[in-house]
Amino acid sequence: MSGLLQQNRLSKEEYRKQKDLDAARKAGTAPAEVDDEGNEINPHTPQFMLKAPWYVDTGKVSLKHQRAPEKRKASKFGVEDNHWYARGQRAGPAATKYRKGACENCGAMTHKTKDCMERPRKKGAKWTGQNIQADEIIQNVELDWDEKRDRWNGYDSREHDKVIEEYEKIEEARREKKATELDKQGPTTTSEAKKIARLSDDEDDDEDKYADQADMPGQHVNTKTRTTIRNLRIREDTAKYLYNLDTESAYYDPKSRSMRENPLKDKSSDDAEFAGDNFVRYSGETPNMAKVQLFAWQASERGNEVHLQANPTQVAILHKEYESKKDKVRDNTQKNILAKYGGEEHLEAPPKELLLAQTENYVEYSRTGRVIKGQERSKARSKYEEDAAGIEAQQASEQYSRGKV
Repeated sequence: MSGLLQQNRLSKEEYRKQKDLDAARKAGTAPAEVDDEGNEINPHTPQFMLKAPWYVDTGKVSLKHQRAPEKRKASKFGVEDNHWYARGQRAGPAATKYRKGACENCGAMTHKTKDCMERPRKKGAKWTGQNIQADEIIQNVELDWDEKRDRWNGYDSREHDKVIEEYEKIEEARREKKATELDKQGPTTTSEAKKIARLSDDEDDDEDKYADQADMPGQHVNTKTRTTIRNLRIREDTAKYLYNLDTESAYYDPKSRSMRENPLKDKSSDDAEFAGDNFVRYSGETPNMAKVQLFAWQASERGNEVHLQANPTQVAILHKEYESKKDKVRDNTQKNILAKYGGEEHLEAPPKELLLAQTENYVEYSRTGRVIKGQERSKARSKYEEDAAGIEAQQASEQYSRGKV
């Protein structure tokens, strides 16, 4: 079977001998084939398993390509390297004279002039021989797949000591502040002094102590496990199925805990404590949002690239333009129909207050005629001047009395 893996094409005679050898190996009369490491290969192994891919094919029979690649057990860099390569570090003191083959700008031997990261000088170190930089430490960094993508690779844990030290300084300053406050208060007992001095240490304990009492309705904070346990519903609320115990009332689904219809049909939706789950769907800005979503779906079906979640601003602007154009088309259509068939005078009907001589405005009066509740109906005014003669007589009497005085 190894002959089948060879790149050179075999002749008929070689192919027949190879088939006979494979048959003898399967029968056990011929020794098994051996790979590079000295391991025997099972003659019953299929060809598609023996054949290696082109990018790992060595031209020899082996099952090494079927095994997972061996990973480096330890880090390539030791403790003295802080488990990372010397990035940005320089080796030893700098040279005092320019060396042949060094960088013409800074004088380092580890890179050329075009790769120099120093500021370009007016006259380089090659001509001045001054301020020659030290050579960089160059290491052959060969990282595997995991090491390249390790976000903590090369992190120095000693950097976190600075954070701990900063918090300790803050805590010490807090204790000193408490001590100064204690000195200002005057002489106190030993127990009170210890209590004030340990006040900063006990703040976290006090928060845990009163955490259970500060629970929000519908949730419970477990201070031991630091978890929040949320209940199914707030216990102060009445269950949906208890608003109306009539069996013919709104259906309650126990699996989803939903009651879509209004259980109290004799009450309006505004006055009822619970008007069904569908009441939320048709209140507030929910209907407008549903219209915008429907518009986005219809527009995408027509070939427009709009999506409400991906670009809501674009959909809102397009929907606003669509509604304005729709209103204009409807007004133009109405005007054209009235201009063609007439009947505009029938659309200008008087208000219902004049037709029925009553309104829905509720007004409650007292015994003396004062308005207790509601707004009093305004008095109807006439276009004609009222009590003109009475006003003239009053003005004449006032002038007569003034002249007599």
